[in-house]
Amino acid sequence: MNDKRTDRYVSFIGIDCDGNARRVMELIERNLAASPQSKPFWEYFMGKRTPPSGPAPDDLFLVHCHINQIRELFEECSDAEALEFLLRVEEECC
Repeated sequence: MNDKRTDRYVSFIGIDCDGNARRVMELIERNLAASPQSKPFWEYFMGKRTPPSGPAPDDLFLVHCHINQIRELFEECSDAEALEFLLRVEEECC
């Protein structure tokens, strides 16, 4: 077992930031699907992934720009697993 922690200030080697951002998006989708009410911000946010014109921002950019809103969603949904993973992504990639 490797107890060595990754440190983005030393190197991004060994940190799958793109994969981690995709996983955060999956966790967002999971929490939104479980929510009984629509959330206008999240409709807007998810729409940014597939804009009608122009290039789509990558998932890491969206996570980085909206990390506080994502944290709030996971807190509202009491998703401790997602919160823990988001903290890891924030520390390693954002």
